[in-house]
Amino acid sequence: MAENINIKERVLKALERIRPYLQSDGGDIQLIEVTEDFTVRVKLQGACHGCPYSLQTLKAGVEQALIKEVPEIRSVVSVD
Repeated sequence: MAENINIKERVLKALERIRPYLQSDGGDIQLIEVTEDFTVRVKLQGACHGCPYSLQTLKAGVEQALIKEVPEIRSVVSVD
């Protein structure tokens, strides 16, 4: 359990570094949870929510950045 809290804190810090890029396009991101199997569930907000490029942003941008900083992460998925 303590390991998950540490990972969640690391994910939040990584998201803070990613957030300005999303905000520059009118979007944002919110962490929903880090599951027991190290899947990060996020909610895209603002211009990112419903954008046709949101999946590409999520996988090529957010997921890659998070995995680079928190290698335990398996994947990043968007929830509504």
